[in-house]
Amino acid sequence: MAVNRVFAAQLAGLPVFGPDGESIGKVRDLVAGLRLDHQPPRILGIVVELSTRRRVFVPMLRVTSIEPNAITLATGSVNMRRFHQRPNEILVVGQLFDAHATLAGTETRITVIDAAMEPTRTRDWVLAKLAIRERRIGLGKRRSSLQVMPWSEVSGLGLTDLSGQPQGAGQLLMLFDTMRAVDVAATLRDLPLKRRHEVADAMDDERLADVIEELPEDDQKELLVYLPEERAADILEAMNPDDAADLLAELAPADQTRLLELMEPEESAPVRRLLAYSSDTAGGLMTPEPVVLTPDTSIAEALARIRNAELPPALASMVFVCRPPTETPTGRYVGVVHFQRLLREPPAEMVATAVDSDLPALRPSASLSEVTRYFAAYNLACGPVIDEQDHLLGAVTVDDVLDHLLPEDWRETGLHDITGEHDTAEDSSFDNSKEAKRG
Repeated sequence: MAVNRVFAAQLAGLPVFGPDGESIGKVRDLVAGLRLDHQPPRILGIVVELSTRRRVFVPMLRVTSIEPNAITLATGSVNMRRFHQRPNEILVVGQLFDAHATLAGTETRITVIDAAMEPTRTRDWVLAKLAIRERRIGLGKRRSSLQVMPWSEVSGLGLTDLSGQPQGAGQLLMLFDTMRAVDVAATLRDLPLKRRHEVADAMDDERLADVIEELPEDDQKELLVYLPEERAADILEAMNPDDAADLLAELAPADQTRLLELMEPEESAPVRRLLAYSSDTAGGLMTPEPVVLTPDTSIAEALARIRNAELPPALASMVFVCRPPTETPTGRYVGVVHFQRLLREPPAEMVATAVDSDLPALRPSASLSEVTRYFAAYNLACGPVIDEQDHLLGAVTVDDVLDHLLPEDWRETGLHDITGEHDTAEDSSFDNSKEAKRG
């Protein structure tokens, strides 16, 4: 049966074996990577003490099985370099056990007694649960019972709390390098305003543009107003035109005009066109930068275009075939070629031979409800927007539609915990044996 929860105290001291049963050492600790958002920390690996007393790090990917009496690795060879803790790492047994914290949203003080790691759907392990005991100060106070709670319900276990060292902007940027823009945005929102500005100042324009696109409107405006006007214009240029238009639409007309004038003409032109449409229409939702090809383009070149790593997956789901010019608004719109069709065609053939000219196109005035029904009816991730003269104006993607269908505050409330909340009988059956084993 697959293991779905393991308490750290149960692991400490367990023997570690290689795939052929050879003895490697004993588990001395778990290494977790603290996050700057409120998600449970990911278990990076285990600290193993070899027979020579040297302590080495073994990544969790090397662990093939966790049994009540032993841990087995995928290989008998380990990196002999002595373990050194990094700034964003904590030792679960060495630092998290006995740490003082509070229950989220309350002033109830607690002590961490143990921590449980659980596997996620991506086969990572995270510190999903904490065994805690309420701190009662004073003579005559009875010792409180142990409780097992989700990581998210305990406050005061962040990087600064456990390390005692405040994270400077440079250290934060190092941590952000491994995070998605949406996770960086969620983290920025939790930082004090002064630190948020320091991080924004230190970020390069492309990265900051990606992060701003994931922030709620009020936070977007706050950052844009804070930045010097010249840099704010550079950030808008680096953003997707539809996101830049949405942000500019929230500003006062004078600020909007001034920033548009500071932008390069070729960058501001598509943004100006988008501002002419209501935000809840196909014209306001679309991006003016889909993949547009002429009919005589080869299938091989079309595939090369959609392989571009910077192209969002939804936009890579189809190419649009138009007569020159290929910049929007284009020449006469011919049709689309779905990426699956591109994969089935000989590379030397022209895209004209694979065009789907029967797929209806959206008009820029189409309402959000019309666009939603269109995507549902044709099972699309992306769809064309054309004008009355059959010029391609842009493309609407399903992520833009979802962004407008979700509640306005969805970015503030964030994403649900990917590990889920699945309390079981184990939560209530946690007993003193776990605490005793730690000793």
